Amino acid sequence: MSETGVLAAPDVPGRGGFVGGRWFLVLVLVVLGVGWGSTQSLGKMATATGHQPFGLIFWQLVLGAVVLGVVSAVRGKGLVFSRAALRFYVLIAVIGTLIPNATFYAAVVHLPAGVMSILISTVPLIAFPMALALGLDRFSLPRALGLGLGILGVALIAGPSGQISLGWLAVAMVGPVFYAIEATWVASRGTAGMDAVQAMFGVSVVGALIAAPLALGTGQWVDPLPLGRAEAAMVILAAVHAVVYAAYVWLAQRAGSVFAAQCSYLVTGSGVLWAMALLGERFQPVVWLALAVMLAGVALVQPRPVREA
Repeated sequence: MSETGVLAAPDVPGRGGFVGGRWFLVLVLVVLGVGWGSTQSLGKMATATGHQPFGLIFWQLVLGAVVLGVVSAVRGKGLVFSRAALRFYVLIAVIGTLIPNATFYAAVVHLPAGVMSILISTVPLIAFPMALALGLDRFSLPRALGLGLGILGVALIAGPSGQISLGWLAVAMVGPVFYAIEATWVASRGTAGMDAVQAMFGVSVVGALIAAPLALGTGQWVDPLPLGRAEAAMVILAAVHAVVYAAYVWLAQRAGSVFAAQCSYLVTGSGVLWAMALLGERFQPVVWLALAVMLAGVALVQPRPVREA
């Protein structure tokens, strides 16, 4: 895909080798979803001792910048300092990290990690009409049905809870809205001539520079030492986030915002399993039915076919 967005090239190539093929994109989607699913539980573990959002976000971005910086050094591609690149760094740091992560850390203290994973599945529901409105996608009945199954899955899982605060659910929904905006922006505008690793390296650096004064000014600074369970969760979360976030930006640019946003279904399924394994959360049988419904939705919301030159 060119840097100008999804209209300039096919969304999901059918040729071009394994790395450029459809099944590779599906594999990236699955790995991204499973990895991202773990961050809900890790985030709840990181807040267990009272750590506040901006302090956690600062260290998440710093550690992410270190991981991506090492990768960039190995690749021989450093930061880009063009005006367009700097604008991209600031915009994505704000709408893709600072705002959604701040609301996530605030809400996860009050909501189960499994519920937070469930809410991520609303991202494609928000991204799809955005893409339609901007002419980046077109309506089709199977895809609409797939998104409808996603809604049904969310309803099946959220229904049995009964004691979930609507206020904190609203706060938790801020993240999916901004992730959808981010995915649509990247799909339509590209990454200012950078590849995904360069882009997210810059976003992590700029985001950390913005988060530092916010953490200090609001009294939310986090001291990572001594390294306890919460701090270790923060470190692991940062490393996972750096990898999957770069993959998410690459996938949104390569395959389109709606396809990339489908990882939210996988985040939901794996997030529930991670919550059970790491936090001991347990769910009613209807939850497993809901996960099956969501996977059916993923199967229906398929990448668009190759447009021949």
